[in-house]
Amino acid sequence: MKLSLTLILILLQFQLIAQQQFWLKYEIVGEISQQDTVQVGTEAELKQFRNGLLAELHQRGYLVPQLTEKSVGKDSLFMSLDTGEKYEWYSLGLGNLSNSILIKSGIDTRQFEGRNFNYAELSRVFERILTVSENEGYPFASIKLDSVTENSNKISAALHYDSGPFIRFDSLQVTGDSKISKRFLAKFLQIRPESPFSQRKINNSIRQINELPYLRWSGEPELSFQNEEATLYLPLDDRKINSIDGIIGFLPNELEGSGLLITGQFDLLLYNVAGTGRNYELHWQRFNQFSQSLQLSALEPLILGSNMDVQASFSLLKEDSTFLTRDFRLDFGYRMDGGAYLKFFTRRQAGDLIGVSGLSERVNFPEVGDFRFNNYGLGFDKSWLDDVFFPRRGALAKMEFAIGNKNILVNTALPPELYDGLNMRSLQYYFKGSFEKYFYKNLNWGLYSRLTGGLMENPNLFVNDLFRLGGLRTIRGFNENFFFADNYIYLNIEPRYYFDTYSYFMIFADIARLQNRVQNLPVDFPYAVGLGFSLETGNGIFNFIYALGGGNAQDFALNLSKIHFGYTGRF
Repeated sequence: MKLSLTLILILLQFQLIAQQQFWLKYEIVGEISQQDTVQVGTEAELKQFRNGLLAELHQRGYLVPQLTEKSVGKDSLFMSLDTGEKYEWYSLGLGNLSNSILIKSGIDTRQFEGRNFNYAELSRVFERILTVSENEGYPFASIKLDSVTENSNKISAALHYDSGPFIRFDSLQVTGDSKISKRFLAKFLQIRPESPFSQRKINNSIRQINELPYLRWSGEPELSFQNEEATLYLPLDDRKINSIDGIIGFLPNELEGSGLLITGQFDLLLYNVAGTGRNYELHWQRFNQFSQSLQLSALEPLILGSNMDVQASFSLLKEDSTFLTRDFRLDFGYRMDGGAYLKFFTRRQAGDLIGVSGLSERVNFPEVGDFRFNNYGLGFDKSWLDDVFFPRRGALAKMEFAIGNKNILVNTALPPELYDGLNMRSLQYYFKGSFEKYFYKNLNWGLYSRLTGGLMENPNLFVNDLFRLGGLRTIRGFNENFFFADNYIYLNIEPRYYFDTYSYFMIFADIARLQNRVQNLPVDFPYAVGLGFSLETGNGIFNFIYALGGGNAQDFALNLSKIHFGYTGRF
């Protein structure tokens, strides 16, 4: 016991001595003159300070400075640094470096002539040459200086390059439980047998897999070299994200003045069908007594082995007994590096009046019309999310622009004179975009935010042209597709408390600015607040949201609150 106590006292005394601060007085002599005194706390800090001074001298061309140190008392140290002579480049020759690597690495050795000899600059040249090599099938290449001479402090040297063996990709191996097709995965990652090895493709493949929502890592990827061939092992498991989702909403029956109106929504999403990366979606929704919507889409990835995807989609909207809108769209998407996705699309929209009784007596053109709008556009998506399906940190940006000709059709139920002077063919365009940001403070607290906006322009806009907003996925606290707008912007803010990996409580606030010039409505500033939770179960997620919204078209009142709940099954 006495020995243990003595040992503890010795350790405590040693720790106090180790934490003691001491003063370092230093001077630099030679072509550079400098002196100062600094306070240093640990041996590691002293080493870091010393290395910093040496690195600065090396960068200025003083390659062999002389360093001397001596203690002064118990808490002081004196360091003297003699810069020595300054060295410059006379020339840096290409040696046996090929023109191909020289061009791809973007190196011009003439820039070294007459400049200070700098280790850091030379190291960057080596790194760029090796980076080109490892992406051209030579991962074991090496580079060094050869024929080094020195005359009057001027250095001449040549580059000596050793490519090492040429390496090809052999195969791609999935070592987890995933049923994904290796052929599809090889095309998606651009890693094909017999193609030259590329470290860039290896690095990109890890990032690209993180962007596939239906796959998850079960371990760390591995790379094996054997017989001048490289094999990439990917430990992947399938993630249950195929979903069948039904949501029931209870809303006040505003038409009858009392009771509840039951609305519904059904969503079916199938990802990576048969392990080939094909995706299919079906969305049906009834958001009031007479209105329904239907959306269908199918995605075929990597057409003909390229990075091009093709997606076809169709949507139908029936608004009361007023109009019917149909929308067919064909997208061509291209996967880019860094989580970016560029798409070109062609789209045909058709709007038709379905309630024509009483129109023959009108003296002005109605707000709803018959039209055909053929447009072409570009879209761009960029993701920085840590997880595409269940993000906790990162950001997601989306933008879309389209332009085309809009043709107004003559409806025989309307008086012919209403079409006099009306431009039956005109140019129409729209732009919309969104930016989502996920903040992750710690294991339990996070924040989701989204800013979304859109703009539509045409001299003859109809109500059935306009953007539709409101509801669970846009501005909560209102019926689905409650608002019509030709330009809008809204912000969603949602603090979250996570009590499990994918389960959380949340409160939210939505604020917006909407304008509907077609119906000459005043600018509206709707807002909503509420709370809810998302609960992960064994085979799905249960959602509950209570929302209360107000604005020009709806009072902020408890009897107009909205309740949304549903269960999303995962398989």
